[in-house]
Amino acid sequence: MTADALTPREIVIELDRYIVGQQDAKRAVAVALRNRWRRQQVAEDLRDEIAPKNIIMIGPTGVGKTEIARRLARLAQAPFIKVEASKFTEVGYVGRDVESIVRDLADLAVQLVTEEAKRDVAEKARQRAEEHVLDALLPQPASREPGMPGVAPEPAARPETREKLRRMLREGVLDDRELEVELSAAPGGPTLSLFTPQGVEEMGVQFKDLLGGLFPGKTRRRRLKVPAALEAFAAEEATRLVDMDQARERAVARVEQSGIVFIDEIDKVTASAEARRSGPDVSREGVQRDLLPIVEGSTVQTKHGPVRTDHILFIAAGAFHVARPSDLIPELQGRFPIRVELASLTRDDFVRILTEPRNSLVRQYTALLATEGVDVAFREDGVRALAEIAAQVNDRTEDIGARRLHTVLERLLEEVSFEAPERPGTKLEVDRDFVVTRLGDLVRDEDLSRYIL
Repeated sequence: MTADALTPREIVIELDRYIVGQQDAKRAVAVALRNRWRRQQVAEDLRDEIAPKNIIMIGPTGVGKTEIARRLARLAQAPFIKVEASKFTEVGYVGRDVESIVRDLADLAVQLVTEEAKRDVAEKARQRAEEHVLDALLPQPASREPGMPGVAPEPAARPETREKLRRMLREGVLDDRELEVELSAAPGGPTLSLFTPQGVEEMGVQFKDLLGGLFPGKTRRRRLKVPAALEAFAAEEATRLVDMDQARERAVARVEQSGIVFIDEIDKVTASAEARRSGPDVSREGVQRDLLPIVEGSTVQTKHGPVRTDHILFIAAGAFHVARPSDLIPELQGRFPIRVELASLTRDDFVRILTEPRNSLVRQYTALLATEGVDVAFREDGVRALAEIAAQVNDRTEDIGARRLHTVLERLLEEVSFEAPERPGTKLEVDRDFVVTRLGDLVRDEDLSRYIL
């Protein structure tokens, strides 16, 4: 079963492996992803009429809004971009225009599709690379200038010699040999800044690309060991084997059918009702009006071709401490029909975040210190003490969600991390006593915890 064909329940189970809690948000994005698969099964005449149901996530920082969207995109193998709404301004003001979101998404999709295409031709590229390495290992026949007396040219290597070298190459016997090889030079040169009606955009167009085949491609000579030469030749051949025109077409199609745009801090371009009464906030409302055509469906010109945004899934997120979703302009509200509220994290959530996910912080710190030969064991009472401290500090200062755990753990293990290279073979138990000894004073002193934790 492909990622797109996962059922909503299976999608939630996959998200549960990395994100604790927030079941409402997980269910909403799971249904949105499944609807994409459903849409592909609908008759073609109706398929274009089915628009994605965009989502607004409402909740404080650090509760998993961005992570849910990022993991969803990775699960669906879809082009994904995260942008902050506050970086954009209305046309005519200094800043990036909102269409650059789609252009950047198209660039990411081309990279994604190109890498997939290179993996598909990897075996063929490896075979060609092997031939290049064998050519470099074998003596080449010397060219003889016409009419010049001298020694006869060196004969070409026999086929059996080449096959013997091939066996040695595959068995790793030649890995220590160094070769002088000629590789294509990396593309360089300046990029163009194009003045468009929407503003200045870095299009990243190389002069070499614009001039086509007018100038021959440059090469450079390098001395590499055999395994490195194989890798370098394989990368070159994979690039040659990929049809870039076809890759761009596939990338544009993938953006249009499965692209995901995560717009963070949408509340920062939303003026509260009270602020609007004091006067119009032109720039904030202007960003919303510029976002509107992209979210509701339009065509954006990119260097890879025109991209339609009708079926891109937009997920917006914001804390909405001051403004409310209803303070968005009505037209934009209508384009985000699904709203889910993410809950603040509790002490029990912090315990689960520290231990359950595959990339949990406890596993990360244990693995990092193990590289220095320090064996760190987190005990259950120690984990609960860490969770309590993080929850207390969030309650008494700013609630930054699970990000508080990074601060607390860094402070807890600061001395151990500093001395780890000098103490290989050390064993450390992180229990409740250890946590209270290291962090207790900081937690009790509210001023210190405000500035340090």
